[in-house]
Amino acid sequence: MKRRRMNKLYIGNLSPAATVDDLKQLFGERRLPLAGQVLLKSGYAFVDYPDQNWAIRAIETLSGKVELHGKVMEVDYSVPKKLRSRKIQIRNIPPHLQWEVLDGLLAQYGTVENVEQVNTDTETAVVNVTYATKEEAKVAIEKLSGHQFENYSFKISYIPDEEVSSPPPPQRSRRGGHSSRERGSSPGGSSQPKQLDFPLRMLVPTQFVGAIIGKEGLTIKNLTKQTQSKVDIHRKENAGAAEKPITIHATPEGCSEACRMILDIMQKEADETKSAEEIPLKILAHNSLVGRLIGKEGRNLKKIEQDTGTKITISPLQDLTIYNPERTITVKGSTEACSNAEMEIMKKLREAYENDVVAVNQQANLIPGLNLSALGIFSTGLSMLPSTPGARGAAVAAPYHPFAQSGQRRTTSSAYLSGLYGAPPASAFPHQHSLPEQEVVNLFIPTQAVGAIIGKKGQHIKQLARFAGASIKIAPAEGPDASERMVIITGPPEAQFKAQGRIFGKLKEENFFNPKEEVKLEAHIKVPSFAAGRVIGKGGKTVNELQNLTSAEVIVPRDQTPDENEEVIVKIIGHFFASQTAQRKIREIVQQVKQQEQKHAQGAPASQHSK
Repeated sequence: MKRRRMNKLYIGNLSPAATVDDLKQLFGERRLPLAGQVLLKSGYAFVDYPDQNWAIRAIETLSGKVELHGKVMEVDYSVPKKLRSRKIQIRNIPPHLQWEVLDGLLAQYGTVENVEQVNTDTETAVVNVTYATKEEAKVAIEKLSGHQFENYSFKISYIPDEEVSSPPPPQRSRRGGHSSRERGSSPGGSSQPKQLDFPLRMLVPTQFVGAIIGKEGLTIKNLTKQTQSKVDIHRKENAGAAEKPITIHATPEGCSEACRMILDIMQKEADETKSAEEIPLKILAHNSLVGRLIGKEGRNLKKIEQDTGTKITISPLQDLTIYNPERTITVKGSTEACSNAEMEIMKKLREAYENDVVAVNQQANLIPGLNLSALGIFSTGLSMLPSTPGARGAAVAAPYHPFAQSGQRRTTSSAYLSGLYGAPPASAFPHQHSLPEQEVVNLFIPTQAVGAIIGKKGQHIKQLARFAGASIKIAPAEGPDASERMVIITGPPEAQFKAQGRIFGKLKEENFFNPKEEVKLEAHIKVPSFAAGRVIGKGGKTVNELQNLTSAEVIVPRDQTPDENEEVIVKIIGHFFASQTAQRKIREIVQQVKQQEQKHAQGAPASQHSK
């Protein structure tokens, strides 16, 4: 049975007159009963709480707020210096704060490897953050302590980083649960963090597959046992191909060790057969993650090359197809250098993936009713996957899901993310009692990006229309010097989500925006003129709330003359998720107004509203 880690609290600024009984009484009066021992020293004490939620409640209730014998107590986590490393806890976060805003704030002080929301019964949100280095965590604590956000002041503490302490025995390394976690999407979600499985995908020369498996499978069995991993070698796919994909499911450390062992096996086999001088490492990565691996002006990749003494190249975008969304990252160098590069590359890819998990969870909560599971795009809008691809483009009967493990209980977000990398689950498309309402959105893109959206001989825009299930047309330029062109998208909500997402992603992918810059576009939707006032709200209250909720700029131009359909334009400016959320919220408001209008028309049959 796994031992539960206690949350030790430090109680400081105590009067010399304070006793153990005083502390127990004080905690008890505030419904914070102390079940364990109280260790009292001169001027300070330590107490244990078995549950992180209780520990947070004690800190929030007592620290800086309660006096004992004339002295105001300080309460915080007790973290020995040797465990003050990369992990911090941030409390008193506004419950309505957008994940993207928080992510951006945290990223200012270093590389964030993981963020896990702690489900508490406090009104404000709490997150545990893991930075890539202890130096970055230290800077974040210094800079973010007391950070003000809409009258909320952040409270920050170190929390124990178990990975710094003595590692558990190898045979128990999978049980500790200290590998990367998926964070909850909102307060009140499941309190049990879920293991986030981000496998390592490799390409190996077909000639070395036999050596990796070994006689009667002994080599691969030994490898999986030593690294506590699950290794899938996709031998039957791409018959006759020079390379075969391998997928490794394990902790980050387990993946890296398995990779190192495979490289060693291949190099030894190459030396014995004199078939190759140096075996490169080839990592497969989903295209939607690669931009963040490369970094602004290629800085991330250059740093990895310099730090590890390797040469890294990435397959071109032209190699991508609707059946093959993965790019090949080729690393050349010694086995040791390639192994070190793998760790750094996977760290960046894993970070990008975790951020997308958060974005997916956020979107699922902000847009109730939108069927995210059925959508074939990633949060960046780059993934496009039909229901029948195999790994690396093989048209096989049973589609391969690199991000799904058999026997694993799948949550809504994991099912969705699995659908991004393979086929969406069969239950993804709900039975609809009526045809979904057609919506029209006018999206404005830079004029120089029109060619990229249309594609050679119109192939890309046709493929996009089929994929999204929408009509997509590009309006003529308003003049020879027009800086923007209007893309007219017609289709139901999920088609809008897919089509717009892919356009946002394409603009990012083709470098029409800075690699670190969010793609922000202007979208226009039309609403009945009688509903425009409700979108604005009294004194602009509703539109202001919309902007605060979605992070998008929402403009309802005044003094508009309604068109022939008695409709007016609402302008929405923002990045993809912000724009989508604003569109959905505005359409909800319009639907409410329409329903009220129908109720007033007593005796009249319910009418179908369509755009």
